[in-house]
Amino acid sequence: MKRIVTPLTLVALLAVGSRERAAAGPLVLDVWPGKAPGETEPIGEEKSVEVKPFGILVKGLTNVSRPTLTVFRPEKDKDTGSAVLVCPGGGYNIVAWDREGEEPATWLNSLGVTAIVLKYRVPRRPGQPKDGPFLAPLQDVQRALSLVRHKARDWGVDPHRIGVLGFSAGGHLAASVSTGFDRRAYESLEEVDQISCRPDFAVLVYPGGLLARDKEELTPEMRVRKECPPMFLVHAGDDPVEAENSVLMYLALKRAGVPADLHAYTSGGHGFGLRPSAQPCSAWPQRCADWLRTQGFLKTG
Repeated sequence: MKRIVTPLTLVALLAVGSRERAAAGPLVLDVWPGKAPGETEPIGEEKSVEVKPFGILVKGLTNVSRPTLTVFRPEKDKDTGSAVLVCPGGGYNIVAWDREGEEPATWLNSLGVTAIVLKYRVPRRPGQPKDGPFLAPLQDVQRALSLVRHKARDWGVDPHRIGVLGFSAGGHLAASVSTGFDRRAYESLEEVDQISCRPDFAVLVYPGGLLARDKEELTPEMRVRKECPPMFLVHAGDDPVEAENSVLMYLALKRAGVPADLHAYTSGGHGFGLRPSAQPCSAWPQRCADWLRTQGFLKTG
């Protein structure tokens, strides 16, 4: 029987998931076999931070120079064999670990999906141009997807059902790897890097940075074409990070013949994550689960 995750159920799941993680720590893997590409000078010790962008308290991490994967497994009797690499947001300044990392992992586990939260490198390094692409997170997400696919058999994951879920800047990162999987942003280090980093599906939640500056079009880096994976997009119309980021991505996917769902809500602002509220945008996890099911990513056996 299909399990329906209501807002109240989701609250309980997030609380229980937090307690379970505290009791039994998840598997943590390094993304790179040694120092990550381009890391030459120390940027300071990694540290936990609390910030309140858009009026929402976020617990995150900054000064990340050692990217990791944290693996959260579903209960065995619910395991669908699918997996999702979770990319938290944070404006490429922090990694929003609680609201957009651990909480999505709990939700995905409730659907029978293995969740792997990516701690990618932030912030932008001194001397790097502020207007150009920040390559370090793209390198990390490409390597991470190849590594997850490499580990798929060990984790009981179908290598053809590995997706990516990103929020805000993490949504930009998910879009970047979904449209740029054929161009490695780093030199191959070992056999793992020969494995495809193309996600089989992507979920972008209030993504930013997809639009070209002062133009009503996607940036040149967003190379949307028929080979891109199916996508599910979520945005609020009153988001200061313009909803056009999602709308123009949806239209580009539609023109390319790539299956896509767009859920644009009147209100909700930015950074609403998965926590239930009076806003209709808090229903997006249920809509996303329905989409994943119809796309065949939640099947068992």
